[in-house]
Amino acid sequence: MLQGEANDTPGRFSAMRKILNTAHAYMILGLVSGLYYRELTKLKGFTGQTQLGLVHTHVLALGMLFFLIVLALEKLFRLTASRLFGWFFWIYNAGLAVTVAAMAVHGTLTVLGRSSNDTIALVAGLGHILLTAGLVLLFVTLGKRIPAKPAPADEPSVPQPAATSQPATH
Repeated sequence: MLQGEANDTPGRFSAMRKILNTAHAYMILGLVSGLYYRELTKLKGFTGQTQLGLVHTHVLALGMLFFLIVLALEKLFRLTASRLFGWFFWIYNAGLAVTVAAMAVHGTLTVLGRSSNDTIALVAGLGHILLTAGLVLLFVTLGKRIPAKPAPADEPSVPQPAATSQPATH
């Protein structure tokens, strides 16, 4: 958003910057988690399957890419004007943090040759529940910000048949 635009207010610019910074933080976390996976498995000589290899993809897709899409939606529909947006933002981020942390702990234990327990599965499940609640809040917010019917001025005009001065022949 350019600072000179008509819809630009300091609060809106700040909200968009917050969303951009969130996407940027997830980009950094995603890249660092990929580096962690590569270095830990190389250090331990681990060649098997582990959830640790999926952490960076989840962070990049559900974090960085997701919030870049939310940024575009904010630009189009002013999502932050809804009170629900704050709830979505914090619940979704908490869910992603909990889910990714559980994946990282489970994957690290696998690489170290230790088994995980039911607590990690419970934490991962909680993270997924929070992610789902966040997504529901996002869709409710979108539904409130996008009208069900276009305003009369937004309706496309239906072309009317041109009046002809010639009589119809049968």
